[in-house]
Amino acid sequence: MRHQTAIGAAALSVGLAVAMSAPATGAVGRTAPAKPNPRALAATSADALVAAKPSVFKMAPQDKLVHLGVVSGINGLQHVAYTRTHNGLPVDGGDFVVTTNASGGVLSTSVNQTAELNVGTTAKITAAQAAKTARTRVTKVQSATTPQLTVLAQGSGRLVYETVITGTKKNAPTKLHVVVDARTGKVVKTWDEVRDAADDRSFYHGTVDISTSTSSMQDPTRNGVRCGGQNGGTYTGDGSWGNGSGTDLETACVDAMYAVQKEWDMLKAWLGRNGINGNGGGFPMRVGLSAVNAYWNGSYTTFGHNQSNSKQATSFDVVGHENGHAVFSTTPGGDGGGGNELGGLNESTGDIFGTLTEFYTNEPDNLDPPDYLVGEEVDLVGQGPIRNMYNPQALNHPNCYSSQIPRTEVHAAAGPQNHWFVLLSVGSNGSPSSPTCNNSTVAGIGIQKAGKVFMEGLNRKTSGWNHARARVATVQAAKELFPGSSAECTSVKAAWAAVSVPAQSGEPAC
Repeated sequence: MRHQTAIGAAALSVGLAVAMSAPATGAVGRTAPAKPNPRALAATSADALVAAKPSVFKMAPQDKLVHLGVVSGINGLQHVAYTRTHNGLPVDGGDFVVTTNASGGVLSTSVNQTAELNVGTTAKITAAQAAKTARTRVTKVQSATTPQLTVLAQGSGRLVYETVITGTKKNAPTKLHVVVDARTGKVVKTWDEVRDAADDRSFYHGTVDISTSTSSMQDPTRNGVRCGGQNGGTYTGDGSWGNGSGTDLETACVDAMYAVQKEWDMLKAWLGRNGINGNGGGFPMRVGLSAVNAYWNGSYTTFGHNQSNSKQATSFDVVGHENGHAVFSTTPGGDGGGGNELGGLNESTGDIFGTLTEFYTNEPDNLDPPDYLVGEEVDLVGQGPIRNMYNPQALNHPNCYSSQIPRTEVHAAAGPQNHWFVLLSVGSNGSPSSPTCNNSTVAGIGIQKAGKVFMEGLNRKTSGWNHARARVATVQAAKELFPGSSAECTSVKAAWAAVSVPAQSGEPAC
């Protein structure tokens, strides 16, 4: 069991003391009444609810409550957390939460238990026997706690011993909680405090934690996401991946998995999209391509290395870019046809999703910090970034739309929409500053809002996609996403005008 009682109680006491220690003084010298503390109101209301309706919380006569503290959420929401004891023993799984508003009004409850506990507290095996069984679950034991008699909240309850074993398991550090039935001596369950700790070594992000199965580089929670070599197989191992080297392919898969998992999370948290394909799915990734390149082929992404062969092309923006193509392919209209103009919009889409992933993760400067450059960490051909989104012409790509775009190589043709996205995100006088094609000033709306507008634009994409249609779709998106404000719609229009995509017939007013 986690020993949170003292900490939780202390934290609550400190919160009350702070709230009441500095009474306000009115203009006439009278001390104004202290403003009610939402956390204290919540705790009082929650206690009253438990006392009035014990059956809601599956309270048995032998139960006693243990306060874990109050967590304040957004919009004044307060969450009062509890666990319990049963006949003086801690209850594993006896926790529940009562949620209130800022005034202490109860809004909802969340209860783990499904039934009242009714279990004896006399063990049939000794603590020493439980400890011996627990030790067998760890390869090398460094230390072990004294087994603690506990009630496990399963049905009407189960008497168990819980032991915490610190050591190594398959050469990886472990702090394993082993729960042994106090009557049969069998292991009921285990859980490792280290299971969510970072033990996978990437090249671009240091030591990270990626979601894989215990024996293969397949994500158990993000359907379809896995990584392996060029033969299409998935790498297997002991669940501890990579050595941090720029030439190690397992490390390249750590980088690729970490990046696509962050991209997946960004799509959900920021843009409301369910997975890479919008339907809860993703795609396999392959590393070890013997080329200075990376690509998406409609079924999977594959990643090569830089020109000096010192780094794999698996940085945030490159992995995000290639999986961004998958997003483009799985939004309406797909990615077929349309020539170089559609191809440029597709390439820009990859750049935008890679950039959104960087900003969502927000790594420090010594790793892969967010910016509006593409490929600078990989140094693909020994000349730094391969695209500059805030000033494409710095790399000889067009900043502005023109009649030449349909005949421009697709990576260069990404320039106008990339430029539009930066202007929409940070404005023309942001950091970095971004020149406009019409000498106008554009007010940015922030990268998260810009991402929402862009995604909603893609959700209206047709097979004949071009810059003019993208403008109309994103103006519509801004107007519908932010119905109480014209600022976002106005900035979308201004950013398109600033890259020489003018107003279109049928475009709504802001």
